[in-house]
Amino acid sequence: MMSALPRTERPLPLRVQTLINEDLLTTLFQPVVRLDSGLIYGHEALVRGPLGSALEYPDALFAAGRREGLSVELEVRCALQALKDWSSLKLPGKLLLNMSASALARASADEQWQRNMAICDQYGVQPMDLMIELTEHERVADIEVLRRAITALRRQGVGIALDDFGDGRSSLRLWSEIQPDLVKIDKYFSHDLPAHAEKLQTFRALLQLAETFGAQLVAEGIETAEELRVLRDLGVAFGQGWFLGRPAREGAREPLAAAQEVLSSSDIAVLPELRRAAVSGVKAERLMMSAPAVAESLTHEQLYRLFEQHESLHAMAVLDEQERPVALIDRSQFIARWAKPFFMDLYGRRPCTLFANTTPLVVDADTGIEALTSVLTSADQRYLREGFIITRGGRYLGLGTGEQLVRSVTEARIEAARHANPLTFLPGNIPISQHIGRLIASGRSFVAAYADLNHFKPFNDEYGYWRGDEMIRLVARVIGSHCDSQRDFVGHVGGDDFVVLFQSDDWEQRCEDIVVRFNELARGLFDAEALAAGGIMAEDRHGERRFHPCTTLSIGAVRVAPGSLARSEDVATAAATAKRHAKHGQLSIYVMAA
Repeated sequence: MMSALPRTERPLPLRVQTLINEDLLTTLFQPVVRLDSGLIYGHEALVRGPLGSALEYPDALFAAGRREGLSVELEVRCALQALKDWSSLKLPGKLLLNMSASALARASADEQWQRNMAICDQYGVQPMDLMIELTEHERVADIEVLRRAITALRRQGVGIALDDFGDGRSSLRLWSEIQPDLVKIDKYFSHDLPAHAEKLQTFRALLQLAETFGAQLVAEGIETAEELRVLRDLGVAFGQGWFLGRPAREGAREPLAAAQEVLSSSDIAVLPELRRAAVSGVKAERLMMSAPAVAESLTHEQLYRLFEQHESLHAMAVLDEQERPVALIDRSQFIARWAKPFFMDLYGRRPCTLFANTTPLVVDADTGIEALTSVLTSADQRYLREGFIITRGGRYLGLGTGEQLVRSVTEARIEAARHANPLTFLPGNIPISQHIGRLIASGRSFVAAYADLNHFKPFNDEYGYWRGDEMIRLVARVIGSHCDSQRDFVGHVGGDDFVVLFQSDDWEQRCEDIVVRFNELARGLFDAEALAAGGIMAEDRHGERRFHPCTTLSIGAVRVAPGSLARSEDVATAAATAKRHAKHGQLSIYVMAA
């Protein structure tokens, strides 16, 4: 009889409580870099569990902490471990510690939290060297408690950052409520930024919003030189990502060499342009959400019950007998008052207008979206927090929110930014002038090249506009295929006129290749008879019929040295002059200095 094989015992799963008790957590530090100077602003502390274990990375670690009911304990332990590891490294800048809104609010009311903060002194870390990153993995249940916690931290000199803004869980309202020093923009918006004009427009809108609220932006997830260059040129203050520096136990005293090269370079980014026609005429009614309204006689007690019935409602409009809005009641402010001792006894049966905003923003449904952009920069930030009332003919229709407004204004500005030629979808005169201005401001040398077709009008008259359009699109394709899309800006002035703003050192060879390649491919648009004859018979500009050679391309180029030309129009004029020399001299390329 054979004996049974011994049963292999499975190891017990690793528990978060064990990691805390046995001091098995470690910290990696990833640098946050100033994009204007390349200096280290600070480091974000990133926790790690035991190497190779199921709880090595934060997502799994904190999920296990929630299952064990140790979320707050785990976050506090991670913060303490980060302080300990940080103190021995003597790294430059601030230490950025992640803390969820719920953990921060709960821990701030605990005496243990005060003792934990006192440990900063033990490790030689000053409060002004700390920045709390408020993570948003759940909805903030009590904004008043969170605001008190943040106020207490600020009194000690601790900074506040809002993490992962734009990841779907972030809140514009929370930004308005807590007024963070930094707002970290989710890595989605940085990823492949040079190829996505809509992301660039989003960053521009967020920069304006940050200016309104007195915050600075951190672009997360920067992984390429091109992404870094665009963000630097947009004026984003700080950056973080693997291209700047990877998480490491020892942190970093300067960005990676490749990032330093980009940040110190005078090359400017070629910003992406939107290249499709826009749908205009967006009205405020598009922002409207249907929402109940109340009469002026409604009591606070009745209002509280209404807010309980409508949990998603951010505000309530108050109407007079003619259904005209007279006030707006912000949900969070009302609930905060309701929660105070004796409020119900003192004010429960008083009219709801007692603490209402009696000067709300009221917008007619037919108001254009661009007319609302002033709200973003208004000194009265209640409009972004509380939203606004939408009416028609003075009568109440519904409510709009600040988040809807920001999103719609961003879309409207995307529409307005589409200054693209409808035939080639290349940037037109306004983007061309803006890019020249940026090149001049950068203080670097560059080359402005003006390309124009020879004998194009006879070709267009002979073969018709359809084939003429094909030839113009051919110019766009050939120029684009011979330029560095990250360094050289290609624009379409109109008709058969194109502009290329070169930062590439081998610009002259590129121009020669463009001319040769176009002249070869353009012959394919002529019929066999014209090719055999070397051209076509057609009327000239004076109405006389004569022979015209096959269409070719000429390029006039002007070298622009730093300080030689001060305005965009001066560069455009010089490039046009070089183009005329090329055409009049029947030259493929003519080069001149500014």
